[in-house]
Amino acid sequence: MKNIEEINQSNVKKIISERKHPDFFPGDIIKVGVRITEGKRDRIQYFEGVCIAKKNRDINSSFTVRKISFGEGVERTFALYSPIVDTIKVVRSGKVRRAKLYYLRDRTGKSARIAEKIKKKIGIDIETKIQEVTEENVMPATEDKSSQEVKEENTKEETKAEATKEETTKVKSEPAQENVEAKEEQKKEQFKDKTEQKK
Repeated sequence: MKNIEEINQSNVKKIISERKHPDFFPGDIIKVGVRITEGKRDRIQYFEGVCIAKKNRDINSSFTVRKISFGEGVERTFALYSPIVDTIKVVRSGKVRRAKLYYLRDRTGKSARIAEKIKKKIGIDIETKIQEVTEENVMPATEDKSSQEVKEENTKEETKAEATKEETTKVKSEPAQENVEAKEEQKKEQFKDKTEQKK
């Protein structure tokens, strides 16, 4: 005979395989798609608010969502694995330091705000495969080349560096020469002016 717990766990696994809900925590603003049946027709109504409590009890897991509607606080408790709950979407993650946020019932406006939790995204994938160490991985590619080729590459790089240095010195020296010539012309003109004044 199976225990009730085993039956509940098997039911939870079955429900999770059919539909996957995202991980959310108290303090998060979540949008719950509730399935409503009106006669023969089904429709989905969204209930968006702050998750103020969450209980993890296998198939009996539930969460409470609170929102302010027309100035009045409205709370709704949903069974997590209920067929009524169609979708759950996390709109914003909240940064809180407790599991039950019942203190929000007494607060309104700015005092009821919850700071947003900023998730840092790192550009490294966690599921990177570890490469096996072989001679090909350890040996660098430069050793495959002959020593003559390496020397030729080094000399090419040195000549390029020298050429760039010469170009920069030429560029610097040309304006300096122009300045010297301009100064000499100014001195000659001044000397002519002075001699004309003396005459």
